Amino acid sequence: MSDSKISVILADDHAVVRAGFRRLLEEEGDIEVVAEADSGAECLDEYERCHPDVVVMDIAMPEMDGLQALHRFHNRFEDPKVLILSYHEEAVFAERALAEGAAGYLSKSAAPELLPKAIRQIAEGGRFLDPDIAQEMALRGSRGGDNPLEGLSEREFAVFLQLAEGLSANEIAVRLHISPNTVNTHLYRIKRKLGVTSRTELTRLAIRHNLIEA
Repeated sequence: MSDSKISVILADDHAVVRAGFRRLLEEEGDIEVVAEADSGAECLDEYERCHPDVVVMDIAMPEMDGLQALHRFHNRFEDPKVLILSYHEEAVFAERALAEGAAGYLSKSAAPELLPKAIRQIAEGGRFLDPDIAQEMALRGSRGGDNPLEGLSEREFAVFLQLAEGLSANEIAVRLHISPNTVNTHLYRIKRKLGVTSRTELTRLAIRHNLIEA
């Protein structure tokens, strides 16, 4: 690997997606994909092995999602530079990622040339935010913030999404490596914070905020 190239890890649980992004990046000439991962846990291991300049990571991955991995990156490593690349285009996801220490957030539907641009900017110590999401965040701020989901903790938000998608407490417990009782405790707190009384209302709330499809 040339020292002049920006080294990158691609973390996404879809091999076809990783292959497409690898081709896009390596056509640039100054970016080299040095490793791939299909989960947050594997991404952490690969980072420890090769210490890349930038990690490009999805949010929705098995075993350990991108937000959980972000938290662990900052606990284990000094100043990791992580770009979240996700199909989620809602500002709330970008806000969560930035709060967990991401250096940038980009939607997978963004123009292809924005990905290498974001990587270069982050590698140089800067930050990058998808222009459309940045606009949404600015509009939300001008309205004073009207999203009740902002009051959820990172773990409550993760549980909320999976409850809204119809997963059982046992299924969520396996995914998040916590007990079913802990899931139920989070569910109680989520309902209280959001002012809802049933899982059906949780699902409707998630649909209303474009977090899941109807």
